[in-house]
Amino acid sequence: MNDALPQIMPAEPTNDPWARNLPAGEALVWLDLGWRDLMRGPHLSLCYGFFVWVLLAGALWSLIAYGADYILFPALSGIMVIGPVLAMGLYGKSQRLSLGLPVSLLDMIFVRPASGYQVVFAGALLCLLMVVWLRAAVILYALFFGLLPFPGLDQVAPMLAFTPTGWAMLIVGSAVGGLFAAFAFAIGALSLPMLLQEHSDALTAMGTSLVLVWHNLKVMLAWAAIVAALFAVSVALGLLPLIIVFPVLGHGTWHSYRALRPA
Repeated sequence: MNDALPQIMPAEPTNDPWARNLPAGEALVWLDLGWRDLMRGPHLSLCYGFFVWVLLAGALWSLIAYGADYILFPALSGIMVIGPVLAMGLYGKSQRLSLGLPVSLLDMIFVRPASGYQVVFAGALLCLLMVVWLRAAVILYALFFGLLPFPGLDQVAPMLAFTPTGWAMLIVGSAVGGLFAAFAFAIGALSLPMLLQEHSDALTAMGTSLVLVWHNLKVMLAWAAIVAALFAVSVALGLLPLIIVFPVLGHGTWHSYRALRPA
């Protein structure tokens, strides 16, 4: 078995300081590097992934238990909005591994970002974006179905799949949700790793992430597709695969940041 590290594609010469001209296939290299980081001390990453799974599963169970299941599906989408915040410890592990430093679970839980409290500010902004998306989903439901009470999870699927109103809501809701998801991905994909590595403020980091994603759209669309596909599979299997999937994506995101924003 060949354990050699995958080769990161060198950036082609360009007059655009933001563009790296990386092929879409480079996203698979980031995924492979994320897996390799997980396997270097797998108990650390898997424990972290388990903690995240418990947090998310508990939050979703609370929605159902307290009668807020009408926002369950938007909340599942919102997990990807706040995912970069939850992955800070995984970025920290990958950073320490790249520097040849030892890593412990405490190092991952109590990360010391170079930007200090700006990470909290960035997390608050992403959480606010998630709340806005949840409220928008409730408003969309009211626009299409009026003030009728939510019929319950056992009836909502037939209602959406077999009625014209349900189809219309699915189309409009997917479009609106797609806009929220695209914006959240663009500002969050690289900003949290940047705040860990560099001295910056939250708004500058989010703006930098947005610009880097826009100028490297091909490879970042491929990375977004990988993230969305793995998350969808995890949701379909009851979120349990997130124990492994979340650490791999978190470590991979760190390598995407290092590839797109070299020192």
